[in-house]
Amino acid sequence: MVLEKYLKKTEFQSYEEFRSEFEIRVPENFNFARDIVDETAARTPGKTAMVWCDDKGNQEVFTFSQMKYYSDKVANFFRSAGIRKGDPVMLILKRHYTFWFCSLALNKIGAVTIPATHLLSAKDIIYRNNAAGIKMIVCVTDHLVMQHIEESESKSPSLKYKVLIDADKEGWMNLTKGMEESPDVFNEPIGDEATANNDIMLLYFTSGTTGMPKMVTHDFTYPLGHIVTAKYWQNVQDNGLHFTIADTGWAKSAWGKIYGQWISGSAVMTYDYDRFIPKDILGIIEKYRVTTFCAPPTIYRFLIKEDLTNYDLSALKNCVVAGEPLNPEVFRYFYEKTGLRLMEGYGQTECTVAIATYPWMEPKPGSMGKPTPGYDIDIVDEAGNTCEIGNEGEIVIYTDRRKPVGMFKGYYRDDELTKNVWSDGVYRTGDMAWYDEDGYFWFVGRADDIIKSSGYRIGPFEVESALIEHPAVLECAVTAVPDPDRGQIVKATVVLSKNYNPSEELAKELQEHVKKVTAPYKYPRIIEFVTELPKTISGKIRRVQIREENN
Repeated sequence: MVLEKYLKKTEFQSYEEFRSEFEIRVPENFNFARDIVDETAARTPGKTAMVWCDDKGNQEVFTFSQMKYYSDKVANFFRSAGIRKGDPVMLILKRHYTFWFCSLALNKIGAVTIPATHLLSAKDIIYRNNAAGIKMIVCVTDHLVMQHIEESESKSPSLKYKVLIDADKEGWMNLTKGMEESPDVFNEPIGDEATANNDIMLLYFTSGTTGMPKMVTHDFTYPLGHIVTAKYWQNVQDNGLHFTIADTGWAKSAWGKIYGQWISGSAVMTYDYDRFIPKDILGIIEKYRVTTFCAPPTIYRFLIKEDLTNYDLSALKNCVVAGEPLNPEVFRYFYEKTGLRLMEGYGQTECTVAIATYPWMEPKPGSMGKPTPGYDIDIVDEAGNTCEIGNEGEIVIYTDRRKPVGMFKGYYRDDELTKNVWSDGVYRTGDMAWYDEDGYFWFVGRADDIIKSSGYRIGPFEVESALIEHPAVLECAVTAVPDPDRGQIVKATVVLSKNYNPSEELAKELQEHVKKVTAPYKYPRIIEFVTELPKTISGKIRRVQIREENN
């Protein structure tokens, strides 16, 4: 395990010691592919890096030695095609194992990796191609994805190369053939072509709940920031197997399927599927003896509806949750059935895990936890003053004294947007929260989502959490509706569970339920039943769309 090389100290006895003494050593010209994957391959060539399977019964196990071998060949293939340092390359590879070969290969060349989802339309691809100047797209053999890429070409002057992973098609290059024909020794770039810490390594298009997606850039030190994510929050084990539910197109994949896990010595479990089936996920955890697991609360809500006693989950040592606040009833049920406490965490595409429930802490269901070492975090009011205990404000990260390892460089080609959220040593997250007398942070909602009614400030999450406790509610979104007397009132847009039908009686029952679970003034005065909620391509609820429809 190469972890010790990058930490001043690895073991801690308390959160306080962790917070004060944890330190990441950032070497000059760090390159994840070379310094972690290739070095691990040299030290322990047979060490497992990835266990991969799909929903069709196929399975592969890759060692670090194989990861080095294949990434060297792909790097030579990319280089022969004309990819050089700084060239933006978009990867639309779902959960196929070639994503890891390509990602490492681009690291070695010094090109910019741009992960993307297969759900993009031709319009989405055109925007990304032109916004980032994308030179090459590598994609799975999916006819709809291929069609959208081809439709984007005439309006994408920067796009020079299209690559399929395992098929021959006119106008496309074949990655499998190119890899087979390429040398298995990669000559590391030198001089101006060599990578430096400050170079852009990774670019993510955010999901864009409002406006066009932002382009979040990370430099070559970004993987080191995920040491905390993996070792101290997810609690991955050396020679263990970590499973994060995420498509490679999203930043959650960087959090849970490559960087921190491999630095910490854990293999990653990758299940390549098209349709989420809770029983299949539980079967994967059981079959492959997964030791650590990470998923959003929605996934856990589906898992606990299965009979967990039918599965041997005894290999699981730690489970974490992120993406949205955890509903307390999910925490309680999962703990009753598995004996494992779900440990929450918080962060953004712009950073690593910034707030979390760490091993030395008693989890408080619904709380994100406490600030991560290296992150100077506060909750401030509109004037920028620190909020008192229990008072809601915006989460900010102070970077005047130090910039956390793993925090983004800025928004690509948009200095104005960067300055709007990050100036004078203060990064404003746009997320609202409060902290309690023990220093635990509690998420309220995005600043734009806060409802102001009759002088009260109401966060949507608390109302949504109360509604979800009712068996009739499968999914819901809480938003504001203009009101002449109260300024705004609370509206709940609800998707019902099976065997429940919309009715005035059910609406009243849900209103009374919320009054009992939380403060009565927070109850939704309007309840609308729908068959589905509007969402971004990453699956986030588009409350902004619901709000616009309310006005």
